[in-house]
Amino acid sequence: MLTTTAFAAGAEIPEQYTCKGHDASPPLQWSGAPVKTGSFVMIMDDPDAPSGVWVHWVMWNLPRSAHALPEDVAKQGEMDDGSRQGNNSFQRVGYNGPCPPPGHTHRYFFRLYALDEKLALTPPVGRGDVDAAIKGHVLAETEYMGTFHR
Repeated sequence: MLTTTAFAAGAEIPEQYTCKGHDASPPLQWSGAPVKTGSFVMIMDDPDAPSGVWVHWVMWNLPRSAHALPEDVAKQGEMDDGSRQGNNSFQRVGYNGPCPPPGHTHRYFFRLYALDEKLALTPPVGRGDVDAAIKGHVLAETEYMGTFHR
């Protein structure tokens, strides 16, 4: 189960986690991972973007001992714990929050995947690379959704 203390499931994402604010990643917590988990993958995307699914965050090789991500994860390719971040649809490494065109409300999905192994990927990496690498290795997945509009 994936949760955050930053906003209720299905509720509006606070501005501090968007391009209208600090653009920090929200704190995330999870539980219930399968015993054989080797690593985790975190992906955040917007399926309501005018150009198709817009990827806001790609992170992989989160340690199997991890149960949370702090607020405002550093925007760097490799983290101290060995986890890595790839390019989002803004062509930047790390998290870039909701920033839809003015008008309609968009949905933002944070998806956590428990994998049976670590991924042998080296930056620069995008969502397509991670999607291909996790095929056949997903033990479980969970998601948390928030909304935002400008």
